[in-house]
Amino acid sequence: MHLIRIGARVFTMLWILNVCSAQAISLTVQQEFTSARLSGQGSYRWLGLKIYDAFLWRESVTDNTTAVMISKFILELVYARELRGKRIAAVSIDEIRKLNMGSPSQQLAWLQLMQETFPDVHENSRLTGVYLPGQGVRFYEDGQLLREITDVDFARAFFSIWLDDHTSAQHLRSQLLGLTS
Repeated sequence: MHLIRIGARVFTMLWILNVCSAQAISLTVQQEFTSARLSGQGSYRWLGLKIYDAFLWRESVTDNTTAVMISKFILELVYARELRGKRIAAVSIDEIRKLNMGSPSQQLAWLQLMQETFPDVHENSRLTGVYLPGQGVRFYEDGQLLREITDVDFARAFFSIWLDDHTSAQHLRSQLLGLTS
């Protein structure tokens, strides 16, 4: 009986450490913000399979929750499985098209940018996007800068995948904006 209690305590401690490490402020967030606050977090699932955990970081606690695109923020995705970068780019442009953002020629250029930028990921890979209002976006992989893209329309369209009122991931959007748990 005593061994069962010890085993349960060890399991609980490991679970807590895993949850805390997933929420820990990453190097990228520390580099980009002097003071960061987690706005919200959630998981994205497709056909029941967890694809990634998402974390939305903001600098100010006074930010208007739904008007997120007016100030700098960071969206981190921690992947739960292996995915090809080209597949991530293809799914991203499909979501941008569903939101009717950009012209066909812009969408084609954006797809090419993402294909050139997004790496293949594996379990626990962390891809981070830093939204720079009026400037564009910076992408990081596990704390290393991948690329800065100075296309304001692309940056807005890309982050709209998660944050637009009409996103296909409404529940995740609500979690990221801190509207639900």
